[in-house]
Amino acid sequence: MSSAAESTSTDYPRTTPAVLRRAARNWPGGTAIVDGQWGADVALSWAELHEAVHTFAAALVASGIGAGDKVAIWAPNSHHWPVAALGTHYAGAVLVPLNTRYTAGEAVEIIERSAAAAVVVSGEFLGADHCGELLDKHRDSLPQHVIHVPLSKSAIPGGAVGWTEFLDHGTDESAAEAERRADGVSPDDLSDIMFTSGTTGKSKGVMATHRQTLAGSHAWGANGRLNSDDRYLMVNPYFHTFGYKAGILPCVLFGVTMLPLAVYSPTAAMELASRRRATVFPGAPTVFQTILDDPDRTGHDLSSLRLVVTGAAIVPVVLIDRIAAELGVDTVITAYGLTECSGFVSTCTADDDAVTVANTCGRAFAGMEIALSEQGEVLARGDMVMVGYLDDPDATAATIDADGFLHTGDIGTIDDRGNLKITDRLKDMYICGGFNVYPAEVEQVLARIDGVTESAVIGMPDERLGEVGKAFLTVRADAVVEEDTVIAYCREYLANFKVPRSVQIIDTFPRNASGKILKRELS
Repeated sequence: MSSAAESTSTDYPRTTPAVLRRAARNWPGGTAIVDGQWGADVALSWAELHEAVHTFAAALVASGIGAGDKVAIWAPNSHHWPVAALGTHYAGAVLVPLNTRYTAGEAVEIIERSAAAAVVVSGEFLGADHCGELLDKHRDSLPQHVIHVPLSKSAIPGGAVGWTEFLDHGTDESAAEAERRADGVSPDDLSDIMFTSGTTGKSKGVMATHRQTLAGSHAWGANGRLNSDDRYLMVNPYFHTFGYKAGILPCVLFGVTMLPLAVYSPTAAMELASRRRATVFPGAPTVFQTILDDPDRTGHDLSSLRLVVTGAAIVPVVLIDRIAAELGVDTVITAYGLTECSGFVSTCTADDDAVTVANTCGRAFAGMEIALSEQGEVLARGDMVMVGYLDDPDATAATIDADGFLHTGDIGTIDDRGNLKITDRLKDMYICGGFNVYPAEVEQVLARIDGVTESAVIGMPDERLGEVGKAFLTVRADAVVEEDTVIAYCREYLANFKVPRSVQIIDTFPRNASGKILKRELS
């Protein structure tokens, strides 16, 4: 087992290729990933994962993907995802993860805006075929290289290249060039662009360097005391910072075995945790609530779990107590972050009591500083703060001030121990099922419905999802606008978590003196 000194050391490489090479060198025979979701188990050692990543990178090089080019991934959690993501970095390219809940139209918008030179996309999965949808409806908007991820035995659509066939594109020459590319990656090169919905209704591409990304991933892993004996149950989606920067990359940094799960259910998570003897299990509070309340929980052996990490909402003290007492978990911690800081702002530690863990987001991560504005807005500064937004200097300047503080848009307090507590939001954003929803984006879609004159969307409490959207509409006097029609229209253009669950038609909106809609008076 790694020592505490090894786990918390700040002596680590500052680029992803270098971190992967170190993992292959330090733990060559250790298990990097085990994935049995698609038939026979796929198990790769760290040496084998490094070789698979190198092969993917060589294929990218042979396909004409240059250093600094963008590679998008639109696929659920599987062993293919870290191979493609790390292979993108190994070839000197920039990773662009796509939310698997996007519609094809939403995915294409990100692909086009990022100028992706290649797209790695899943085939048939849970009744949807992302690859087929893209090629059927949006072929002219896609790059030349569309790489099909085989999650089932479905046929590869015309215009795509199969995963295995793509890997065969590499040559001795491109493999050597991939190694040179990996050598040439700088800590200050872009590692990824992660898109997050914006308050104006337009998603924003958050740009982060290798140095910034790995600083957060290392701080997160060190705080959890990760080591090469750990096995990490991955229910958080890889496209999210929680799955990628607090998941894949800490595993590479600390030699932790990855256990991906593409579709969460309490049964699936408990079965995987029991079978693979998982020790680390991060997830949203609802994940653990569903497991604790599952009547079949006692039929699964979860005694291997040592660390649970949760966040994204204020966690009831009783939940922290139940996780520790009923699941027998030694360490339960909560944290706070946002995409603009690679997901890392503050965290509790293993030494914090249940009340601190449940009611605060802990102290600033190593390398980060938190403060409050005169208005009580939470400000963050330090190693993990983004370079800026893709092609949007105005939004960047509005978010990062002259002193280097990122304005989070959240209202909070800081106690005398430095613990941060989030109390409100400056923005209208709400969280549905762990995903941020920005009402302006939904309102833009509602505005396109014939007969709708104005709209406002707010988050409403929901026992299962935390919050769900409710849309308020005013309509023309001669128009007939039905709730079912509105929801169906939204489902056509928005990811499911963004779709309002209810619609109310009203005569007029409450407004302040300047004419702005008073959303807090809507319910």
